[in-house]
Amino acid sequence: MSLRFDGRVAIVTGAGTGLGRSHALALAARGAKVVIADMSGAEAVAEEVRAAGGEAMAAAVDVTDAAQVDAMVGRAMEAWGRIDILINNAGILRDKTFVKMALEDFRAVVDVHLMGAATCSKAVWAIMREQQYGRILMTTSTSGVYGNFGQSNYGAAKAGQVGLMNVLHLEGAKYGICVNALAPTAATRMTQDLFDADALAALKPEYATPAALFLVSENAPSRTVLLAGAGTYARLAIVESEGVFLPEDERTPEAVAAAFDRIADMGAPTEFESGPQHVERILSRAGAARRTAS
Repeated sequence: MSLRFDGRVAIVTGAGTGLGRSHALALAARGAKVVIADMSGAEAVAEEVRAAGGEAMAAAVDVTDAAQVDAMVGRAMEAWGRIDILINNAGILRDKTFVKMALEDFRAVVDVHLMGAATCSKAVWAIMREQQYGRILMTTSTSGVYGNFGQSNYGAAKAGQVGLMNVLHLEGAKYGICVNALAPTAATRMTQDLFDADALAALKPEYATPAALFLVSENAPSRTVLLAGAGTYARLAIVESEGVFLPEDERTPEAVAAAFDRIADMGAPTEFESGPQHVERILSRAGAARRTAS
């Protein structure tokens, strides 16, 4: 069955070029009305949508400026009466090793990627709750979940988006709001100097967009991170090992060191739906040990 977005209204940040542009054009081609949000290039992409017969409005918005974001959301509501989809895609890079990085550059990247995602999500949250429907997509990165040399600011911001996704998923579930994340590997203006010509050809932004559209579709999952790039799509999960229970009289650094291989063994990993499930697990284990001892 073809995925359609007829009657849906989508906001895509960082949509003036690259991944955001690709997502916006694809949503519009499948029937969505799209707000093209970017500091530059937004009107050109909106014109592309209109030329193809779709509906779009441009918004030259700084995602870290709550007043500008609220004004953009207000315009969309006035024009179309609802907001169904938000793709948080806006981003910048300020790559340097941590020892050389000014705190201003660290803060600037976190502000755009993490605070920008939070600001835009906050602006549409009450609307989505009221209409009992919403799809929010974070744009995370392997730099955040695995690490990448020289990107402490970017990695911290992108890992933070996964944490934001996890909590918003829980808070939005009963209101029909699904919150997911995409970890794309794509040739964009932020990565064009990092790859050779063959890699750039394989990493077209359009190859990541199918995963993005699935994650904001009517039948989307929630709290799901998909990796997408060069034709490969995979799910990323945060899991923990079975772990080792140490009796009270053995809870020493030496005992942890001696048991570390077993502690770190990922042969039977567990994926939890929320933090309290982890707490329940360890308290249950402690309780079972007390009962056995008595």
